[in-house]
Formats: sequence, structure tokens, C-alpha cells
Amino acid sequence: MNLPQEYTEKMKKLLGDEYGAYIESFNQERLYGLRANTLKISPEELKNSVDWELTPVPWCKEGFYYDGENIRPAKHPFYNAGLYYIQEPSAMSTGAMLPVEKGDRVIDLCAAPGGKSTQVAAKLKGKGILVSNDISTSRCMALLKNIEVNGVPNAIITNEDPTRLAERFEGFFNKIIVDAPCSGEGMFRKDESAVKSWETHKTEFCCELQRSILKAAAKLLAGDGIIAYSTCTFAPEEDEGMIQEFLNENPDFELMNFDKSGGFIDGRPDWVENGSEELKKCGRLMPYKIKGEGHFFCLLHKKGEDIVKEPLKDKTAPKKLLSDYFDFMKENMNIDISDNLVLHKESLFSVPYCLDLSGLRVKRSGLYLGDCKKNRFEPSQAFAMTLKKEDVKNSIDFELDDENLARYMRGESFAVDCNDGWALVCIKGYPLGWGKVQKGRLKNKYLPSWMN
Repeated sequence: MNLPQEYTEKMKKLLGDEYGAYIESFNQERLYGLRANTLKISPEELKNSVDWELTPVPWCKEGFYYDGENIRPAKHPFYNAGLYYIQEPSAMSTGAMLPVEKGDRVIDLCAAPGGKSTQVAAKLKGKGILVSNDISTSRCMALLKNIEVNGVPNAIITNEDPTRLAERFEGFFNKIIVDAPCSGEGMFRKDESAVKSWETHKTEFCCELQRSILKAAAKLLAGDGIIAYSTCTFAPEEDEGMIQEFLNENPDFELMNFDKSGGFIDGRPDWVENGSEELKKCGRLMPYKIKGEGHFFCLLHKKGEDIVKEPLKDKTAPKKLLSDYFDFMKENMNIDISDNLVLHKESLFSVPYCLDLSGLRVKRSGLYLGDCKKNRFEPSQAFAMTLKKEDVKNSIDFELDDENLARYMRGESFAVDCNDGWALVCIKGYPLGWGKVQKGRLKNKYLPSWMN
């Protein structure tokens, strides 16, 4: 690979005797990873369910390496069922190391395409709230799909500058992810276009973005809360240097220790002018020491007490307007979803918190249940992906070798042995979407935009 001279000279100075090992890592084969979605399946169950080899990622208990030269997991029906998320192994470290607990209030400020968001969503177990935000409108579409495919029921997706969110929700969240836009030096090995991007933006441009996002994160965070800060660059200015600057300006924050046993090395205060020894609490995954492209990570703890500020309320829909929805639930479901229902025109949502989202660019305000049309309710694909087979009264369950499985995922209709009415279509018990059965024939409701 033809690396910029300015970059190689910089890395020689930083790495010293280890520079040769770093350059040699560019000759190694690219590594591929996927992560079990524990909202739906355990890592062990996933490993036993596929017919290709999965090797554990040491710093992420849900993560696996796979042979990306010969295996295409994105083409497998289990991918469409949201059983796993395809993710570069080093990038799994952020969500793995952030101590998210069931019921936390989490915001991911730079979330697209959704790797970290779906990872922490699994830790939330459907409780609390996850706000997944990205300033890029186009990237938000991929984020939305990944949140829905993974069956996340408690997410709000926004398309905002983090500064605007900080103005609205100051002190509300107790866990924050800042996977910051960066110069992407850790992507050079797998993506040569990242080199050209580095030559254009370099570190100065990225540092300005990082400062702004961290400032917003500090404002959004409640007392006793934690910010997970990560990058895929080796640049000290964007890593230890950015954290040192943040700590200097925010004395109510401190670095936390985390488990580095999976392959992390300590942060490098010696790479930063006047760097504190506390920076050793940061961690680096270096590509010549681990199986991955590399990552920087740290945890920032805000001193103080978590005093939950009452969120501003949105109006929930009067139940008298939702008679068709409740009829659908009674006729087709074995579960009850009746709390925090919000109606936007004809679209019905179940929201984790009734936050005031007015004036914000919102791509999804909670779980999209479906549409209240005239005299009927049409359930959504997103709703189907949050369910279990036992949640519904009527289901169709395909095996992997069933020819009708491929037909369903192509959007075709076909004959089925099933009771009339709405049916949850599954693969080996895991939901794929809806179908409506009439006189032994399935009317296909699989979302066209999700078809392979």
C-alpha cells in the first residue's frame, strides 16, 4: 500500500521499534467479523445454528471472526432475521466495554450505520431508552434499517447536530457513546479510499468535530454517568490528546478503568504534550498486536449524582382512536402493547419515553407498530422483528431448505397450510415479517426495501 510520506514519518516517530511490525500488518489478510444479536439469540446458539466456522473475538463475548473470503453471511436468511450484525472486530470493543444495564438511558451521538447502537440495545433488553443519532441524513437510512432488522423496541432515531440535542435534553442520559468522526487511520488496511480521505481532512478537521461532539455529550450526561469515547484512528491528537484537553476543561470528569484483557494496550500519555499518567486508563487495539484493524477507546465518568430530569411529555393517543389496533391485538396476539402509544397521522408508535421531539429531525420515534387505516390496522415489518413466535396466535415457520422461504423473501404469494388472518412468518422460529392468509394462500407483506 502506498501510504502518504507525512503519515509514515509520523508513525515512525510514534512507534519507534514497533514501526516495522505495524507496516508488516498491512500484508496480513483482512479480517471479518459478526456479532450475535442477543435480543434474539445467544452466541452459543448462533455458533451451533450456522454451518460455517465462527471463532471468538477476545474483547467481545458476542463477537466472532468468520472467513469473509468464502462466506457471505449477509446473504443468509438469519441475517434478514436479525440474528447477527456484521461488524469489524475492533469496532465491537466500544459497545462491549461500555457498562450498559437494563433500563439505562443511552444516546449514541454518531450512530450510523448502527453497530454500536444495536450492541448496546441488546444490553438494554428492551428496557430504558436508546436514542440513535446521526447528523447525516443518508446514513440515517441505513441506521434505521439496522435498528429495525435487529428488533430493537425502545429506540428513537434522530438526524440532528448533537448540539441541538444537548439544548433539548440536558442532563437526561446516563450512558453516552461518542464513536467520533476521525481521520480513519485504522481503516487504511481494509479500505484504500480512507488514505485519500486522510489526505483531505487530516486530523485538524476531525479534532474540531470531536471537540464539538464531546462538549454536547458532557451537557447531555447526567451525574454519575459515563461517556464511551472511541475512534478508528491512531492519531494522538484525536485520541489521548483529545481526552486530555477534555479533562482539562471539564474537572468534573475522570477516566475509568476497563477490562483490557482481550488485547488492549494502555493509552500513551508520552504521545501527548503534558499528557497525564491518567491517560494510561485509555486503551488501544493495535493491528500488529491483535486480529483486527485497530481502535482507541476510553470511559469518561462524570462525578455527581444521577438525578433524573423529568422528560418533556408528548401526547399519547386516546385509546378511543385506536379501536382497530386493539381489535388486531385481540385477534392476533398473545401479548399486550398498550402503554405510551403515540399516533402520528395514521402511523402508530410505542415510545420508550414520552420525550418532546417537536422541532427535531426524527426518523423514528419509538417502535413503529403499524398504520391505523380506515376500519383496519396494518402491522409493520419493524413490529414483526421485535416479536417471538409464541407472541402470536398464527405463524408460518420455514426450514432453511424450504423453497417457499426464498419465495417469501422475494415478495411472492403462494399456498400455505395456515389459518386465515395475519401470520408471523419465521425461519426456524425467528421472525422475518408478516403475511396475510386468505383461503389457504399467503399474501406477502415482506418489506420490499429489505429484499436481497
